[in-house]
Amino acid sequence: MKNMKETDIQGVRELIAEAMRFRFACKEYDPTRKISEEDFQCILEAGRLSPSSFGFEPWKFLVVENAELRDAIKSVSWGTQTQMPGASHFLVILARKPAAMSPDSDYIRKTIMIETQNFPEDVRAFRTQKYATFLASDFALAGNERACFEWAARQCYIAIGNMFTAAAMLGIDSCPCEGFQKEPLETLLAERGILDRDVYGVACMASFGYRKEPPKRPKTRRPMDQVVEWLK
Repeated sequence: MKNMKETDIQGVRELIAEAMRFRFACKEYDPTRKISEEDFQCILEAGRLSPSSFGFEPWKFLVVENAELRDAIKSVSWGTQTQMPGASHFLVILARKPAAMSPDSDYIRKTIMIETQNFPEDVRAFRTQKYATFLASDFALAGNERACFEWAARQCYIAIGNMFTAAAMLGIDSCPCEGFQKEPLETLLAERGILDRDVYGVACMASFGYRKEPPKRPKTRRPMDQVVEWLK
């Protein structure tokens, strides 16, 4: 990418802008069209490679293919009533809970810092202290279970956004879903052995597929000068 010519970069700019104009919150999908395995793996990879605070990756992506489970999720998710029937792929995005994200947890110390990031001991000690300070005073999250979970969920939304952008660049539609009953949904997943409630909670859900019909109205957004302020 770093050796791209200006003409190539301009082409990428146009592709990104075109994808953003194409993307909309698709509420009804064409049930006869399915996303290829290669394309959906690309979408998942965009999520997996997403940035997160401290690089801690507090997410897990559940790809729900089982039809009966989809129906069960639909029963406690008012926001999926028109999406679920035709969606090619459906994701439940989990965020790690505070205990699973504490500085001394096995996940942070072993899975992330040792096995994933390959940090030497001195770097691990330094980053652990920085993270503890971040939780205790920088963001003052320590001791607030809900705030800690929502902080982890915010990292998940970075991954979701990247998956939506990747999908749009492939000509694939998507839609986020927060229209669900959190407690019943987590109970449902826990009772089926899918969700360990000591470790994870549901952050969001998302559907992917191909639009059944074009958007009924053009994309509307506030103008750039109302959204961006340059501080010089």
